[in-house]
Amino acid sequence: MIEYDEKGKFYTDVVTKVPVPSILQTTTHLIRGLIHVKKGARFKTELEDTEQFIAVTEANVYDVDGKIIYQSPFLAVQKKQIVWVMPVGEGENKVAKE
Repeated sequence: MIEYDEKGKFYTDVVTKVPVPSILQTTTHLIRGLIHVKKGARFKTELEDTEQFIAVTEANVYDVDGKIIYQSPFLAVQKKQIVWVMPVGEGENKVAKE
């Protein structure tokens, strides 16, 4: 629903979010994908939201050997299963393998 004020400015329930390439480590798997953060908000703020799940798009789920075991355009990850999470900058999304 869109509402207009007397000056013609409109208001909507749609929240603009920015996709942030990220890596999440759960208790059992590593996940790479996009976490969507509200425009102008901090990455940490999205994690502190009261929602029980965080949405990850373009998700790749890896096993302990680093092999992709699942791919999905959308994955809902239960926040209490996340051990750590980090945004990945340009050129940083490769895991060093020895």
